[in-house]
Amino acid sequence: MSTTTPASTALPPAPWKSLFHKHISEMKPPQFVLSTVTPAPPNSNSPTPYLPRARYCIFRGFWAELPENKDNEAERNPRVYESDCPSFTTDVRMEKVKDVFMSSAGHADSEAQIQGSGGGGPVEAVWWTEETGTQWRLKGRAFVVGPDVEEGNGEEGNGEGRSGVRTLKSEVGKRMRVVDESKEQEWSWARELEGNFGNMSPGMRGSFKAPPPGQPVSKPYDKDNLELGSKVRDLHDEAARKNFRVVIIVPDIVEQTDISNPNKARRHKYTYGADGQWTIEELWP
Repeated sequence: MSTTTPASTALPPAPWKSLFHKHISEMKPPQFVLSTVTPAPPNSNSPTPYLPRARYCIFRGFWAELPENKDNEAERNPRVYESDCPSFTTDVRMEKVKDVFMSSAGHADSEAQIQGSGGGGPVEAVWWTEETGTQWRLKGRAFVVGPDVEEGNGEEGNGEGRSGVRTLKSEVGKRMRVVDESKEQEWSWARELEGNFGNMSPGMRGSFKAPPPGQPVSKPYDKDNLELGSKVRDLHDEAARKNFRVVIIVPDIVEQTDISNPNKARRHKYTYGADGQWTIEELWP
């Protein structure tokens, strides 16, 4: 847990979290649209340096609060932390991972940098909960948890010494509230990453060892280790784990627009402050 800076235990959960979680729990599946920005290609004649990108993702729970799953054989962390940070899983080969690295403050531009933990690029996530007539919009930054998250012993160039790992643990750590101080030293980022992998079905785990996403089918690839329709039961499958990532959204602004009753429709805007408190505004939708 070194380099993690947990928020004060005195700070309560975000005022929007309970209702948000209740609404999302009613969605089957809890899918949302994730928007990122990507650098405009050279000579594209784009009027702006960045272009928007959007895709559907699945909410996997709040970071450090891994949902219970009786079929998950992975070792679980003790419940030491909680957070207000939604998470989802993705393949490192997907464009969204490159987007959150390349649009971050560090402006990662090499394939090697994108393979590890880090990021911090701006994102916007939108859920429409048909059951409640409510739209939830989260604006913030996205950070990627990769297999290097606990490597090394703090030396430069290894695990804790990598700037991406340090950034991840610092920025996400600020939003992690301690709920059991007695077991802090027992909590591991790598164990939480593996727990997320274990929470997926064998078929979903197998998707991380599919042929390279977006690559022409005529182009050669590693056919010995990659194939469509794989089912992975081994939590340490090398090919699948190499590509598996958890992405954490650190929200700075949350908007809840309730139009379930047209005569009482409202938008509530929650803004995270430097003091760790959320301010609330009631707006017209």
